[in-house]
Amino acid sequence: MVLRRLLAHLDNNKDVQNIDLMILADFCRNCLGKWYKSAADELGVAITDEQARERIYGMPYSEWKANYQQPATPEQLAAFEARQQAKKAK
Repeated sequence: MVLRRLLAHLDNNKDVQNIDLMILADFCRNCLGKWYKSAADELGVAITDEQARERIYGMPYSEWKANYQQPATPEQLAAFEARQQAKKAK
């Protein structure tokens, strides 16, 4: 139930880019796809990486990327790099 609500929220906010999520929360839709695949593996459910991503994105990843992903701005890249450096410093 919680995952469905999170996915619906992300689906309703396609303008929120993965890099924004990475900067603010240190995870993105791709991370959710990897976690979904990992959980399926633990439960013995056969699912491919691409199927897991499609579950998270609500469509094939290539389609989502073509329709909704914007190039990262220099500001986003700088903020992401600063976050990565801060994590290394801990």
